[in-house]
Amino acid sequence: MNTHRTPNMDEQARAILRGNDRGGYTVPTAGLYPYQWNWDSAFAAWGFATFDVARAWDEIGTLFSGQWRNGMVPHILFHRPDPGYFPGPDIWGGTGPVASSGISQPPVAASFARRIYEIDPEGSRPALARLFPRMVAWHQWFMDWRLDKGAVCITHPWEAGRDNTPDWDGAMAGIDPTGVGEYTRRDTSHVDPAMRPTKYDYDRYIWLVQLGRRLKWDEAALLEQNPFRVADPTMTFTLLRAQRDLAVLGRALGEDVSGIEAAIEVLEAGAETLWNPELASYDARDVRSGEWSGCVSNASFLNWYAGLDHPGMEAQYDRIASICRYPVPSHDPSSERFDAKRYWRGPTWGIMNALIGIGLEERGLNDRAEALRKTTADLIREHGFAEYFDPITGDAAGGGTFTWTAAVWLCWASPTRPKGAS
Repeated sequence: MNTHRTPNMDEQARAILRGNDRGGYTVPTAGLYPYQWNWDSAFAAWGFATFDVARAWDEIGTLFSGQWRNGMVPHILFHRPDPGYFPGPDIWGGTGPVASSGISQPPVAASFARRIYEIDPEGSRPALARLFPRMVAWHQWFMDWRLDKGAVCITHPWEAGRDNTPDWDGAMAGIDPTGVGEYTRRDTSHVDPAMRPTKYDYDRYIWLVQLGRRLKWDEAALLEQNPFRVADPTMTFTLLRAQRDLAVLGRALGEDVSGIEAAIEVLEAGAETLWNPELASYDARDVRSGEWSGCVSNASFLNWYAGLDHPGMEAQYDRIASICRYPVPSHDPSSERFDAKRYWRGPTWGIMNALIGIGLEERGLNDRAEALRKTTADLIREHGFAEYFDPITGDAAGGGTFTWTAAVWLCWASPTRPKGAS
């Protein structure tokens, strides 16, 4: 019997969260990812909140325990030694209070903090009050160091969470990784290498890490010397949404949110600089070269999640959804760069579907929202709690028993999800 068809999917999802719990933080999945990842952790908190609100706040609190003095919250916190993982803390040389990487990730924590708060406002208020100034500081770090014309940039492909998407191909081609040295990857020993970034990509990832460490993660120096700087839909749309949610939380606490409201206006204008008229889609823009990526990705459809409407995006969404059985693929299946099973070059991700689906519903595009929710539920039910999925066949890919896929099931895809959870 296929265990993925057993009736109690909710309990399987809760068991995955408990099984990946390391005491105050959750790993994405055992083996492949042995540490706390930033946006993975925020999704985990969302999932925990369906059955343990206090544990949900612990997750976010532990994430912010690694916040740097400049406000940055790292994309990885190395709470416990795991010598087999590469690149580890010795390679990164992070300067925060917890051993960490030197880059950040999509700032979804405030958005999930709002959802957790709304489940239990009274019980959540002390935790929210502690975390609110930290979230403000993190968002301000993005505004200080990552903007180009109001759009949010990344300084490493890992910072967007969409590591090897074709969006970065042009910027990556401009990096000469000579001298990066020998290294041993861990990911390809856990997962089929055909589902992971290539060595070509990985050499450049490590070169960028080495550059950051050499510059001691000084943001001003990186702004001047890093050849990789791409204005990104993922970051722009998630920060815009997070600022909106943070303003709601600030008002609930009686805080002055005028600075957050000003940032929202900047980001709204910046998002429009990501509209590629020739592609008729939101697109990534290489700040160094000025070139468009020419990519319709799943991140392109986060505009609704950010509270932005654009008539062209509904047509793009319908086109993409019509050419694969399990949307939303991470890259346009009609593109020659599409690769159905290779990480962010084609596969469908439950987390992105959830954010897109929330946005569709909030903008009144209910038929599309409900169809996407049902398709994602079928995908998880039939193929398990995988890291990501082949958008054509639905086959599971990447790691298994994945924290954020379990969270997406509990909070958004499950027919028994709590009322108002999404």
